[in-house]
Amino acid sequence: MPFINILGHDRQKKQLTQAWNSKRLAHAYLFTGAEGIGKRLMAIALVRLIFCDHQTGCGTCAACQRLAHNNHPDIHIIEPDGAYIKIEQIRQLQTELSHPPLEAPRRICLIDDADCLNPAAGNALLKTLEEPREDVLLILISAHPDKVMETIRSRCQKLPFSRLDQNLICTILAEQNINEAEGQIIAALSEGSLKKALGSDRDYFLNQRIEIFKSICALSPASVVPMLEFAEKLAANKEQHDDLIWVLLSCYRDLFLFVHQASPTLMTNVDMEHHLRRQAEKETTLSIQRKLAAILECRQQFLRNVNRQLALEVLLMRLTA
Repeated sequence: MPFINILGHDRQKKQLTQAWNSKRLAHAYLFTGAEGIGKRLMAIALVRLIFCDHQTGCGTCAACQRLAHNNHPDIHIIEPDGAYIKIEQIRQLQTELSHPPLEAPRRICLIDDADCLNPAAGNALLKTLEEPREDVLLILISAHPDKVMETIRSRCQKLPFSRLDQNLICTILAEQNINEAEGQIIAALSEGSLKKALGSDRDYFLNQRIEIFKSICALSPASVVPMLEFAEKLAANKEQHDDLIWVLLSCYRDLFLFVHQASPTLMTNVDMEHHLRRQAEKETTLSIQRKLAAILECRQQFLRNVNRQLALEVLLMRLTA
């Protein structure tokens, strides 16, 4: 995908294009920002610009076509093998980067999820970053740059990416024949991530979100067994935990708006007005503040890799108190 087709991130596109045209590209970049907002697309677009026979990223020349079919010899993509990027992957990469490019002006390596470099792999990569060939470009990509080794971060030029604008996501969803009301809900809950808005998260945001909130509202402090069973069910769906936190924050934010009789146009969960109104009758400003704090605390527990089921059990107890 050429730069012109990438949605948003105009500043980053301009910066990279100018750096290439003026021959001032850094030898290593660290693209940072939330999941699914276009960091990898931008990296591939830069590769296409550099490799293109016409130096435009045209998409039609032989080099662009080889990139599109994943068979260009001068691009190397490293991704986690299981949970980590391992030292064997970096050693193989170093062997390949030790040779001059075969067709393109440079050999380029994309290291996706660079925060997954295990310590041995990270230390091995340092040598390449410290003594780069002039015809090698490394692009590291990470949604969690704080987990990337400091010695690696310091040797890369950082290029942060912001979340996509909610109105832009709404427009894209409309082009996918999603009605306006659903599009607004998905856009609000997708955290500026087009990957979430267009991927499997869509069903979670539209359907499971309602059932989760209704189930929580149906619990009571005395219903210990159902509460523990529901926590176990939520814990089993680990890949959706980030979405769960975001959904709960949006619901209790809407409850806060109801309690304060704010305009319905400020709501996120516009299709849940009936359920929210009923629950708002049982809440106060202070109770909602406590529950929002409990949700944020649970998110911090997830980041610390604690027992997730236990964290969810505590959260449900605090939400039903």
